[in-house]
Amino acid sequence: MKDYIDYFIPNWLIITGAIGQMFTALIYPYIRHHVFDWYNDIEQLTELNQQIVRTYGKYIIGLNFTFGLIGILFTEQLKGMTDLAVAMTGLIAFYWVGKIATQFLHYSMYQIPNKRIYKIGEVGMNLLFVLFAVTYAALFILNLIGYLQTR
Repeated sequence: MKDYIDYFIPNWLIITGAIGQMFTALIYPYIRHHVFDWYNDIEQLTELNQQIVRTYGKYIIGLNFTFGLIGILFTEQLKGMTDLAVAMTGLIAFYWVGKIATQFLHYSMYQIPNKRIYKIGEVGMNLLFVLFAVTYAALFILNLIGYLQTR
């Protein structure tokens, strides 16, 4: 089973995804400020709700960056078919699948400013999100199968 994981999910793919996740964490504040004018929008909320929104924004940045670090530092362990590999790849997979589902089901009406760089960025970011979701969903499934076969 380990051969299947190595064949379908090579280390370079996990590391590429990890770098992408770290990139999303670093670019996220720029996107919120320059593309969505997020900071001005949240000023309309009560102070408590502003703090909640800012806190969740920081959680997102922290999770994206941490998932990237995990991918870089623990590439082989993420393919280990252990209970922890199943749990970690499942967590990351569900996070990114949830991100995509939320974006396309609930954010479909938002408008990106009509600048070419933002349109290219939108496509690029969506492709990254799909890469993360597919990579980690495949890792989760392969890890789960391998884990269950050894039990």
